[in-house]
Amino acid sequence: MKANEVVRNVVKEKLERNEVVASMTIRLTRGVEIARLAKTAGFDMIYIDLEHSTMTLDATGQICLAALSAGVTPMVRVPANTPEYIQRVLDGGALGIVAPGIRSAAEAREVVKAVKFPPLGERGAGGALPHLEYRTFPTAEANAAVNDATMVIVQFESAEALGQADEIAAVEGVDMVLIGVNDMLASMGLAGQYEHPKVRDAYARTITACRKHGKHVGVGGLSTRPKLAAEFVAMGARMISTGTDIQFLLAAMTEKAKQVHEIQA
Repeated sequence: MKANEVVRNVVKEKLERNEVVASMTIRLTRGVEIARLAKTAGFDMIYIDLEHSTMTLDATGQICLAALSAGVTPMVRVPANTPEYIQRVLDGGALGIVAPGIRSAAEAREVVKAVKFPPLGERGAGGALPHLEYRTFPTAEANAAVNDATMVIVQFESAEALGQADEIAAVEGVDMVLIGVNDMLASMGLAGQYEHPKVRDAYARTITACRKHGKHVGVGGLSTRPKLAAEFVAMGARMISTGTDIQFLLAAMTEKAKQVHEIQA
């Protein structure tokens, strides 16, 4: 058995087939059951949001391990784009990093450097990895397989990032640009204006840049605007971040309470 036969990233496989990837964000749930629930629900990817939650690295690693076993690709949005965070969540089982607030090609290159083993980057060796089922392979073979399976997703959350879209998309090792609409609109003084022409312009510019360099685009922050998200998929985006576990739980709870309150005595 070869290392590349053991480690598998279903998101990369779907993207290679030009299929749309369904993702959900984890901010609330600490138990490993969320990974199996995501699989049963039909999600291809989860990303654990350490930027906007108090989730521990231990819980993050446990959920990543469960996702690997379930066949769901586990990603982690780190609170800071530093090797100290990136190395630990990857060694814990993540198959990719969501890097928030990227504004330049130089910042994107630093993320790639932390994510990838040499010769693509400077990630340090930490021994047997969960992605390889803790099996031992020749180092060169293992590093190449894990590098190939591990994704780098950079987030555009500002007008400044849009101005550098072509340069950032050109960075070797970047797989996808995820547009964070909420923070981007806030940075433009347009908070909450999802239908503003600048949102469509942001997607058009980013999709053009990514297509030019063979990269993909993800849709973020539009969980309440599914028609708009579908429009961007039609334009060429290939991943949709559908919302958080908090949103899903609250929506279901609200609907059930509403059903009871509408029953006439």
